[in-house]
Amino acid sequence: MSIDRRTFLGMAAAGLTAGAATQAFGQDKWPTRTVRLISPYGAGGPSDIATRLIGKYLQDRLGQSFIVENKAGAGTMLANDYVAHVTPDGYTLLHAAAPYSTLEALQGKLNYDPKKDLQPIAMTATVPLFLVVNASSPAKTVAEFVAHGKSKADGLNFGSPGNGSLPHLAVELLMRDAGIKGTVIQYRGDVPAYTDLLGGRIDATLTAITAALPHIQAGKLRALGVAATARSEIFKDAPPLAEQGLPRVVAAGWYGFMAPAGVPAPIVRRLDNEINRALREPEMKQKFLEQGMETHGLNAADFGKFIEAETAKWSGVIKAAGIKGA
Repeated sequence: MSIDRRTFLGMAAAGLTAGAATQAFGQDKWPTRTVRLISPYGAGGPSDIATRLIGKYLQDRLGQSFIVENKAGAGTMLANDYVAHVTPDGYTLLHAAAPYSTLEALQGKLNYDPKKDLQPIAMTATVPLFLVVNASSPAKTVAEFVAHGKSKADGLNFGSPGNGSLPHLAVELLMRDAGIKGTVIQYRGDVPAYTDLLGGRIDATLTAITAALPHIQAGKLRALGVAATARSEIFKDAPPLAEQGLPRVVAAGWYGFMAPAGVPAPIVRRLDNEINRALREPEMKQKFLEQGMETHGLNAADFGKFIEAETAKWSGVIKAAGIKGA
């Protein structure tokens, strides 16, 4: 059977239209099976709980199972690398964390390209960092803290929950901008750092405040400020460092969902809309606050800009301080 050119072009166009319709239909029907949410930390911590809260919301809204898988290790690199290389069909997502924007500067070339292999979906939360001292410290304000630091020939000793962690980088930024010297002592998490702060073995911490709140309320520790431009809902009594002479010392941990590059845009848009809808609910906000996190929903485009800015900012701090990854 012969086909003239006009008939052939018409059939081809119809085929393309049908193909596009089939593809769109498939995306509109997403999800049709279980979606895996990959958490870069272990079970039971704030990151894991936040991932499960959002997963439960999505499950109820979209009618499919959303299960959390914990792939902890290598400072979140294990989870990042895993999701970067899965099939980009929208059925495996990453709940990324702040190290996403610092790992390349700390470690050098990674097994994945953080700028190309994963795409942002929506930011979920931030973890504000607070400057905390022992209640016996002579410093009752940030200005007094800086003056105290400058008066000590050897500077101050700061506790950090890990080498290259955001609190570590925030301390380096604070020392640089305040013009004080100091030593950053690395601990395995916030709790042992606060233990030594209570015991007077270090001068200060600049990290998440959750583990310190009972000691602050008991009058054993003092929060001088929060590394932000506004007060935090987590502890409103701490004024921003930005209002106390350190406008550039703004730092917070963060979490947000990402997908492998190539996941269709309609799926990303749907997830973006649903996640941000969840974060606007008062009950969800409260549940995040209970874990020491503030909900900060950013859409995919703004989340991408945020990651880009964080990467540039902390890469500069890492280079200036000569910090190397483990």
